[in-house]
Amino acid sequence: MVGIKDIAQAAGVSISTVSYALNGNPKITEQTREKIMKIAAEMNYIPNMAARTLKRQQTDIIGVYLTDYGGSFYGELLDGIKKGLETQGYEMIVCSGNKSQLFLPERMIDGAIVLDWTFKTQTILNYAERGHKLVVLDREIEHPEIRSILLDNKGGATLAIEQFSHLDTKKLFLITGPKKAYDSQKRLAASTAELDLYGIEYECFAGEFTEASGYAVAKEIFDTNPTLPVDIFAFNDEMAVGIVNYVQTLGLTLGVEVRLIGFDNIEIGKYLQPALSTIAYSQHRWGMLAANKIVKLLQEEATESEWIYTTYIERGTSRSGN
Repeated sequence: MVGIKDIAQAAGVSISTVSYALNGNPKITEQTREKIMKIAAEMNYIPNMAARTLKRQQTDIIGVYLTDYGGSFYGELLDGIKKGLETQGYEMIVCSGNKSQLFLPERMIDGAIVLDWTFKTQTILNYAERGHKLVVLDREIEHPEIRSILLDNKGGATLAIEQFSHLDTKKLFLITGPKKAYDSQKRLAASTAELDLYGIEYECFAGEFTEASGYAVAKEIFDTNPTLPVDIFAFNDEMAVGIVNYVQTLGLTLGVEVRLIGFDNIEIGKYLQPALSTIAYSQHRWGMLAANKIVKLLQEEATESEWIYTTYIERGTSRSGN
């Protein structure tokens, strides 16, 4: 691999002069800089990012930690983060797994945005204690180096249960996400509290926030020969799509014999037949805010934690008679 020593020999200058040219230092003339940059390009010189990072103590890269990359949920969120960081001169790297968490202490990234329930809270706090900056999207943490941007899961679940009460629901099937997932926990707590308030019977089934798990849970529900109409609140739209797919194999009418509400307002929900009723919010804005918060933390600017609020979108799967 070509190094600055090789460029210095080819240009007939000192190594320090090459270093000045590559790093934009004004100690050399523009003519010398252009000469060195041309030779570097001809020799296919690639800067050693690790060495530059050690010198600057800054990478201008933010790590985005996700539990996984599956499904269509993450697209808008990541696009919002990407655009928000770009406006501030930062880039992002998307990470998953325990080994990638070492990017923070090894200074391979400047800070992190976390939407990953497998990233332990104590580990996040330990990094914050060492001065690392983090924004969390999936848990409540109080620390000077951490900001949270959380969904109003309670408000969203309340809206869904209120809609089922208008439909005169007698029993509601709740399809949860992974047991340790923060959003699923909050949606479950809010849903059961509201159902108790309305005096509506309910039964919970565990999903995995995936289309396949929604399909499997739907089969489990209908194997019990439930009384029609069957009312289901899926804690995310991915699972709701799986439920729709299974219900269609039974020849039942969505919106009449099966009434369904999801959560997240993913794009595919609009194009189902009938379209999926859902709890909506802006994933893109969520990402933009996360980017804004992490950059402000890094630049030592004042910034507060925030909430992302939800709305209910009524479509065919929960509008009786459609």
